[in-house]
Amino acid sequence: MLPKSEIEELNGRFVEAPTEEILEWAWGQFGDRAAIGTSFQGAGLVMMHLAKQRGLKFPVFTLDTGLLFPETLKLKRRLEDFFELTIEPLHPDLTVEQQESAQGPELWKRDPDLCCTMRKVLPLQNKLQDLDCWMTGLRRQQSDTRASVDVVEVYIFDESTGREIVKLNPMAHWKRETVWEYIAAQGIPYNPLHDQGYRSIGCQPCTHRTSEQGNDERAGRWTGFSKVECGIHTFMSKKVDFQI
Repeated sequence: MLPKSEIEELNGRFVEAPTEEILEWAWGQFGDRAAIGTSFQGAGLVMMHLAKQRGLKFPVFTLDTGLLFPETLKLKRRLEDFFELTIEPLHPDLTVEQQESAQGPELWKRDPDLCCTMRKVLPLQNKLQDLDCWMTGLRRQQSDTRASVDVVEVYIFDESTGREIVKLNPMAHWKRETVWEYIAAQGIPYNPLHDQGYRSIGCQPCTHRTSEQGNDERAGRWTGFSKVECGIHTFMSKKVDFQI
């Protein structure tokens, strides 16, 4: 994949580079073997818009857990019209009803890690088998657990074969205020729940309004648990650990 020296060089080059430059590098390096994964948070919307402006036809996918807010599902359709593309939904193997039969009702209340693994991590793993580069909207400002993300990261995707995948975070250095200023200026559709006190929006049972206005943009997720990540950003072993 990418040698450590090249990752180091790229992270030095991209530390404050325009996101458009990072996206153009990804298209030149991977073409449509790079895809944008989005849950329709603000940064993902900006990245999709910047890619469209540059004529970079990255595939786009989202995790449809069967537990999303109706507003999120409506937003998906609005974004497909706005960007003139199809956003591929990734579904779990089990419906919510089938999961209830197998694991009991409301698994998210008893074991949210297992629920996220079944409904998010496993569908994502299946999708990444077909990709060389997974592009995310992670930003360093979002939370303490994301404060040290690099723009370019290489992970071991399959330890049995040593297969690697590039995880690209083109929005890493963006601030929340800049994201939402861009969305407003460009008229990009966004989830109306953001205007109702939801800072970060995931599955309906595990997402709550919050009055917090501090630095944790993921406040309101998994209230009552020590859990801060769903697992899609933590299931792989990082191969190269280089930070600017």
